[in-house]
Amino acid sequence: MSTKTKKCPLCQSLKVVKRGIQDGLQTYWCKGCNHRFRSERKKRNFLREDIFNEFVFRKQTVRELKDEYCLDKKTIRTIIDEYIPKKKIHEPRKIYLVADGTYFGKEKNQEPWCKVVFRDPKRKENLWWKSGKEETESMYLEGRQYLESLGYEIVSITGDGFGGLKRAFYGIPYQMCLKHMKDIIQRGTTRNPILEAGQVLLALSKTLHKTDKITFEKRFQLYLDRYSDFINEKTLNPETGIRDFTHKDLRQAVMSLRRFLPYLFTYETDRNISKTTNTCEGHFSHIKDILSIHRGMSRTLKEKVLEAILLNSSIVLRKKGSEN
Repeated sequence: MSTKTKKCPLCQSLKVVKRGIQDGLQTYWCKGCNHRFRSERKKRNFLREDIFNEFVFRKQTVRELKDEYCLDKKTIRTIIDEYIPKKKIHEPRKIYLVADGTYFGKEKNQEPWCKVVFRDPKRKENLWWKSGKEETESMYLEGRQYLESLGYEIVSITGDGFGGLKRAFYGIPYQMCLKHMKDIIQRGTTRNPILEAGQVLLALSKTLHKTDKITFEKRFQLYLDRYSDFINEKTLNPETGIRDFTHKDLRQAVMSLRRFLPYLFTYETDRNISKTTNTCEGHFSHIKDILSIHRGMSRTLKEKVLEAILLNSSIVLRKKGSEN
């Protein structure tokens, strides 16, 4: 509120000027009666959640929050640092789980770290998450055991091909993400392959989303029948005297497709199974978009912001409203 319209609560005079910050609130002085008073805004304790949510979800900077709440930058930073996110409220049920991880801290020579997330794509709800130096089988196993201990029944798991994930969810139907499969093949063929074998394999990968298991397997077998000799071709290295595969990247793409083929069409047994990890990928993009607004955050603050974003997706918390 402008000092031109601010009234003294005693004499109703408009001759009011700011007199600094006290206890996180703007103070004023009335020239008419010499009365000092503070802003009528809610006390700092009640502002913490509002300020933190605006910092995260409305992407407000410290400078913008300073002006909006009439607080100094130091107070705003203290409120953000001291804020403690709510606890996750669970609603155990049958779930068709999607699991994936994303990395942070790769820029500016920082030590990278990973955040693994388990997500219910139907409700768009994050169920479990954890940070670590990298994705590990033990991390995924810990998440599985935690959800099952709460009473969740995991009907299926969709992932990006990380071997540890498939092992951690042993005994549960596994769906390989079709988008990741296509990307793996594209790394071996490039986007504009010169070789005919690469062109055909890339074209085949683009049919993954719109074909069925029997048709795709027949087409892949025809591909192997025609190009196996070419893919397995070896060349002698004159310097080392060792014969190695001539088309390594292409061969690796073919071998990856052969390895994941049994898990590409698991969704045909139950249409509730997610074909891709897109629900996580899109969520990660949203998270990184928010983090990019607040560059230079410490690892501790970044983890707190991530906690708030991941928690905010909870359908249970949205129902309660006040716990967002």
